[in-house]
Amino acid sequence: MENKFFSQMDLFMVTKPGQNVSGRIAAVDALRGFDLFWIIGAEAILKSPDRILHTPATGFISTQLTHVTWTGFRFYDLIMPLFLFIVGVSMPFSFKKRIEKEGSPSALWPHIIKRVVILWILGMAVQGNLLSLNWSNIKFYSNTLQAIASGYLISSILILYLRVPWQVIGTGLLLIIYWTLLTLAPVPGYGPGVITPEGNFAIYIDKLVFGIHQDGTTYSWIISSLNFGATTMLGVFSGYLLQSGMEVKRKSLYLAAAGAALILLGSIWHIWFPSVKHIWTSSFVLFSGGICLLSLSLFLWLIDGLNLKRGFSFFTVIGMNAIFAYCAAHLYDFGQIADVVFGGLKQYCGEWYRLIHALGGFGVLYFILWLMYRYRIFIKI
Repeated sequence: MENKFFSQMDLFMVTKPGQNVSGRIAAVDALRGFDLFWIIGAEAILKSPDRILHTPATGFISTQLTHVTWTGFRFYDLIMPLFLFIVGVSMPFSFKKRIEKEGSPSALWPHIIKRVVILWILGMAVQGNLLSLNWSNIKFYSNTLQAIASGYLISSILILYLRVPWQVIGTGLLLIIYWTLLTLAPVPGYGPGVITPEGNFAIYIDKLVFGIHQDGTTYSWIISSLNFGATTMLGVFSGYLLQSGMEVKRKSLYLAAAGAALILLGSIWHIWFPSVKHIWTSSFVLFSGGICLLSLSLFLWLIDGLNLKRGFSFFTVIGMNAIFAYCAAHLYDFGQIADVVFGGLKQYCGEWYRLIHALGGFGVLYFILWLMYRYRIFIKI
């Protein structure tokens, strides 16, 4: 019975033929766009009214669009894990397609390494001061794109060379190894098991390794890469489910059930190992991963199950050029273009001009993305 179960799980391996869904899954593209929407425009747009109205409702929205100081979880803390998760969802599809074309898993490594390097360089350009051309200001590891690169690399190793049951075990080991390091490894001046912004083992390693090139925040990266891999693998397992031949509504139900279970497990683990996004603790991986699964379940049910693709096309336009949208939003101030067009309204709108500025800046970027989508220009790495 056990061998039969393992054999059935192995059917999802990217190195085995079959279990491949043709074409793109609309829900994945839309969910990716939904995630990016909050980074490239929604945050500034929806936080603007609270600066004027100061009502409980606008205050709640504004609070949810900021990260927690340390422990806990708000809506905006979902954005980065959802980005990694969606990368994982896409991996079984893209890897299987490449293996069928190129013949062997080893043939994928030039593409994998190329993608990791490009993501790393883009991350340094966006948030690591690479473009300053000042060696002392450069931060080597400080951005979501680099976290994606790490999670992608770790997940590539697991899904190319391990059977699916061992992929599950490997993901669990990533969580446990990280937990063990953070709770048992001593930090000079603090001791073991300290989970504070300055006293945790993860931030200690970053400062020790990077020195002046550490990003100067309470975010950790080197040891946390283990759990970046775990978050990405949760997406990979979801991708396996999406590849199966079962009906869409059943897939959605299974994703929702798994998501609820992970939220419960993450909440329980939080009692002993606090959920901290800044250092990507194991309890945070489970809790945020559960919400990611619920989000994918909802989008899958609405878009692919109820065939509401047209209603979500706004997000699909963003999702089809996600990396371009992310980098463009960080490297260019589209609000300056909006000021050229709408700047004259400032004298009449007062504080409300913040909202016009945010809407205009996002509108410029969205128009570029729409043109790219309209003319089938998709930038991939």
